[in-house]
Amino acid sequence: MAKIMECIPNFSEGRNEETLKLLAHAVTSTPGARLLNHSADANHNRSVYTLAGSPESVLEAVFKLAKTAVTHIDLTRHSGEHPRMGAVDVIPFVPLAGMEMSECVELSKALAVRLWNELALPVFLYEESASSPERRNLAVLRRGQFEGMARKIERPEFKPDYGDKLHPTAGIVACGARMPLVAFNINLSTDDIRVAEAIAKVVRESGGGLSCVKAIGIMLEDRNTAQVSLNMTNHIKTPLYRVLEFVRFEAARYGVSVIGTELIGMAPMRALVDCAHYYLGIENFNAEEQVLEHFMLFPNNDPNEASASR
Repeated sequence: MAKIMECIPNFSEGRNEETLKLLAHAVTSTPGARLLNHSADANHNRSVYTLAGSPESVLEAVFKLAKTAVTHIDLTRHSGEHPRMGAVDVIPFVPLAGMEMSECVELSKALAVRLWNELALPVFLYEESASSPERRNLAVLRRGQFEGMARKIERPEFKPDYGDKLHPTAGIVACGARMPLVAFNINLSTDDIRVAEAIAKVVRESGGGLSCVKAIGIMLEDRNTAQVSLNMTNHIKTPLYRVLEFVRFEAARYGVSVIGTELIGMAPMRALVDCAHYYLGIENFNAEEQVLEHFMLFPNNDPNEASASR
């Protein structure tokens, strides 16, 4: 089986169309790498690009993306709702087919060496690539953001894994390997950001809420709408519908309702199939036997292969 790797780099730019086009071109101009999806949000001032292909092709495309970001994104002039510490803020590698997580870990380290040596961009290793358990969590590494990062990395416990000083305009990047993450936002019928912040505090795992959930409250200025912005680090342990209903329940305490949701980038099929199963209440549902696409993707209907799509 051919090796296929996915990468979902996040960039601190969601407004400059020319820069966004240059980022897309960095992928589409790389043989063997395919741009699957890209989205940009002006309120967050952030963009997410999803690419996949052979490990070598993806590695080259991601380096070109990082070089474009370092050249065209200046964090000293950046503002936006989403926390950030780098022009290219995070680079996660995900094994899709024919690969082990350990291979993605080694590739993340190979990229980190090149980012520092060629772009003077320091690197934190995170998630499965982390050099210590305390560095697995991206939120911990990013705390203090770009403005506070120069002093933060002077502390021994936050010394970069690669590099020894902050890039003056591009900051620092987190690079690592992980399982698929679902970026999922829930919009509320209020313009009071305090409601979104209060809900985010109780829904996220670190606040005693749901396992594998990270959440913050932000304001969508162009829509005058408060939002609970979530990262679902394991959609199997905690499915999307459970988070949505939790937020809906908490919002009712403030006389607020859910008016819509957003899926940022791509999501595994199982994350959406599980929601359909829950809301439709299908009895004795079996995705491998009842979802047509399983038979197109896995014509032999091998249960071991089918489970990979979930």
